[in-house]
This record gives sequence, C-alpha cells and structure tokens, in this order.
Amino acid sequence: MRKIFDDELRQLGDDLAAMSGLVEQAIDRAGTALLTADLQLAESVIADDAAIDAINRELDERCILLLAQQQPVATDLRIIVSALRMSATLERMGDLARHIAQVARLRYPRQAIPHGLTGAFAEMHDAATRVASRTSVLLRTHDLDVAKEIERDDDLLDALHEDTFTAMLGGGWTGTPQETVDVTLAGRYYERFGDHGVSIARRVTYLVTGDFAEDLRGER
Repeated sequence: MRKIFDDELRQLGDDLAAMSGLVEQAIDRAGTALLTADLQLAESVIADDAAIDAINRELDERCILLLAQQQPVATDLRIIVSALRMSATLERMGDLARHIAQVARLRYPRQAIPHGLTGAFAEMHDAATRVASRTSVLLRTHDLDVAKEIERDDDLLDALHEDTFTAMLGGGWTGTPQETVDVTLAGRYYERFGDHGVSIARRVTYLVTGDFAEDLRGER
C-alpha cells in the first residue's frame, strides 16, 4: 500500500514538471510573438494554454483524492498541499503567457511594443524564460541554488518593469495611448510571471527544509 502511495506522490511531481515544461514553451513563444508580431506563434500560445489548464485540473483532483483516501501527515501532507499550490501557480503563469500573446495578436500586424522599448522587453523576455526554465529544473531536482537564481531573475524583471514606467513618465515619451496601455499591461504580465516563479521557488524550499523563506537570494 505504501508503494502505491509513493508512486502517486511521484506522479504529482511528474505532472508538475510536465506543466512547467509547457509554461516554459508558452512564455518563450509569447515573448517572441510580442517582439516580432508573429500572429501564428501568438495564436499557438493562446490555444495551447488549454493543455496547461487540463493538467492543473487533473492534478488538483488527484491531490484531493489523496487527501481524502490517505489522510497524509508530516512530509506526505506537505508534498500534497504544496503540489496543489504550485499547480495553481503554474496555471497562472500559463495564463500570463497567454495574456502576452493576446497583446501581440491584438496589435497584429504592428508590433505592440514601441521601438524605443523593444530592448527593455527583450531583456524581460530573456529573464522570464530563464525563470521558466529554472522552475522546470527546480521541480525536477529540488536544487535550492536554482531557487536563488529564480529570485534574482525576478529582481531583474522588477527593475525592468520600473524602467518601462520611467520611460513612459519621462518628457520624451511619444507613444500613443494604445501603446501606453500595451506597454503597461505587458510589463505587468512579465513582472507577475517572475513573482509566481519566486512563489514556486519558496514552496520547493519549504518542501526541502521545512522553512518557508521570505528571501532566498542570500549573498550576491
């Protein structure tokens, strides 16, 4: 009976890793679509978000069933509850990638991001894809050094997000009202994507250490 339960717990981890892999693909393609006005790529992100949602629903149902049938305690309970929360977080990260793709689709055939801010958004794209990639590695390995790197990438996303506001509030901003809205929304989506990556990093740290850290970065 214990072996069956252990297999079910391992399956939760496999499902989370699969979800994370789909999120990794989604944010990479969404950011590329945003920067290149690639309509087909944007639409693929929007359509494929359903697969992330489906894994989330299945994983949640399995977790609830395990809680009801096994009545886990201690580490087992921590694993199941953490899986429930991380699944919801990954689903939200998928939604944020979809939102970025929707901005790209709405502005097609134009690029949504004005030329003067494409560099900042290219950096945000790179940082967000690193967050997603490192989240996938973290879920497979539980390497807490990777958790710290996710937090640092989130710091960069926060700084770049602030830079976009500085640019728009400066006297040299010539963007249209629609461009102002698009930059504000897309920047916010990237900033929140990083925050959700940090949430997973801290949840995995809790699984490994039993402590829910407020800050994983440590010494720089």
